[in-house]
Amino acid sequence: MKNVTLSRRCFLGTSLAAATLAGAAPFAVNAQGAWPARPITLVVPFPPGGSVDIMARQYSEPLSRILGVPVVVDNRPGAGGSVATQTVARSKPDGYTLVVSSQSSHLANPLTQPKIGYDPIKDFESIAMLGRQPNALVVHSSVPVRTFAEFLAYAKKNPGKLDYGSGGVGSMGQLNVEMLKAATGIYATHIPYRGGNQLITAVLSNEVQFILDNLVIMLPHIKEGKVRVLAVASEQRLPQLPDVPTLAELGYPQLNLSSWTGIAAPAGTPAPVVQKLYQAVRQAASDPAMQNALRSRGVVPPEEMAPAAFEKMMAERLQRYGEVVKRAKITAE
Repeated sequence: MKNVTLSRRCFLGTSLAAATLAGAAPFAVNAQGAWPARPITLVVPFPPGGSVDIMARQYSEPLSRILGVPVVVDNRPGAGGSVATQTVARSKPDGYTLVVSSQSSHLANPLTQPKIGYDPIKDFESIAMLGRQPNALVVHSSVPVRTFAEFLAYAKKNPGKLDYGSGGVGSMGQLNVEMLKAATGIYATHIPYRGGNQLITAVLSNEVQFILDNLVIMLPHIKEGKVRVLAVASEQRLPQLPDVPTLAELGYPQLNLSSWTGIAAPAGTPAPVVQKLYQAVRQAASDPAMQNALRSRGVVPPEEMAPAAFEKMMAERLQRYGEVVKRAKITAE
């Protein structure tokens, strides 16, 4: 298999029971001893407080308990997640340095930055998915549509009248809408912003008329009626929005564009280590308390997906979005 990496900076207290550590069953990796024998670093390639960071911290405590050693979160932001991801790819493949992977670091960046310095498949061992973040087609309340069908009809009748926003050139928000445009034949002008906060402000002020991006950031504003959600990109309807159809229901299964967050290790990480990490994530994810915590943040708990299946899913996404990037000639700034 390939490799898995975790980060530092955890909010665990130093008293992670020695009893827990002692009680963990030994797991031989090589003649030098058992794994894990020391803290594991879970690298988050983004600043604290974002969705990827929150997911990492949600899992660090239960993973520490399950594995018997501290799993510490280490935030290393820079270049949209590329700097830390490349650093982890070059780390020793011993299971002690992992990275929290996302569609930004393992899909959008590699596709839109030709000289990024790492391959999201060849340079990593995919371990496990931590959760899915549904995307949603959200329009400003002034746009005179209330259904997806009305949105398509309006966009086709008024070419050039709709602008859409994203968190930047080459971001997943741009790639999502370009895929929507290719599937439906609508036209809209891209207005890039520097990150999620600016994007939210632009949507709320009607500076852009719609987005197809992370639902979580828009949920409070949807509830306040400032924006309107027309469809969600997820496998099933969401408990928070039971009346909102999925894009698959509306005839566009290829637009099931839910984002994901996972864990990966450097290529070459021993297969037994990858497997033990996978089992630990599955155990943490299956706990009802964890599932409730994820849902409260608008995250869909992960389905059971073995490392090989997780990697296959990523490879398929890379191919699909790669076609969009090539057709739309998208290159990140």
